[in-house]
Amino acid sequence: MSNPKMTPVLIGGVAVNPYESLEQLLSEVIDASGKVVPGMAIAINPEKVLKAQSDPQTHDILAQATIPFADGIGVVKALQKKTGKKCVRIAGCELWLDILHHSIIHQSKVVLIGAKPEVITQCNDILTNKKINVVAYQDGYFKNEIDILDLILQTTPDIVIVALGSPKQEKLISKLREIHTDAFYMGVGGSFDVLAGNIKRAPEMWQKMNFEWLYRLLSEPSRIKRQFKLLNFLKQYLTNKL
Repeated sequence: MSNPKMTPVLIGGVAVNPYESLEQLLSEVIDASGKVVPGMAIAINPEKVLKAQSDPQTHDILAQATIPFADGIGVVKALQKKTGKKCVRIAGCELWLDILHHSIIHQSKVVLIGAKPEVITQCNDILTNKKINVVAYQDGYFKNEIDILDLILQTTPDIVIVALGSPKQEKLISKLREIHTDAFYMGVGGSFDVLAGNIKRAPEMWQKMNFEWLYRLLSEPSRIKRQFKLLNFLKQYLTNKL
């Protein structure tokens, strides 16, 4: 694949790459030989934009991303409004699996971090059965971050996937990149539970209609408080303040 340089666009002060297709993003993650390019992918959604506006540490960590992509229809709409391009939403819960699939040809070393012990064990089994080279994994209930730093130093992975939720996963990744720069890092939230079959994604029709957020809200009514906070993002969008 080619590796074109994408020019980011600021959405609410957060840089986001205006990808028009999944293939365009993958061309920046996978080089011409098929190897994964070291860097950091972060899914940007309205919640993260709002968090970055109120938390300088979150803002600084998001700014470190080499692959900041829109995983939230609100961010996609803001990108389209600013660029006039037909930007697309790229689901992080699918992207990390696409990247791992591409890693098989070179047997890139993969480390998984996060989720419950039984969940990450399931994920390891699923991925290794698909010939993905998982060299180590650690559940999300570790007591000391030093143990994770040691794990990375000992295994020197090519790809590190972290499922701890935001902004915890991004903050850990930032620390890991300081000691091991030659790897591709990505935070994936609850994606390990999705892979293990514990959480169901919205039906494909809901995804295509960009109503996955609504499906999650209906499935988890407790998310309503989080959704109300997003009214601030909508207000900024409607008043051209993003």
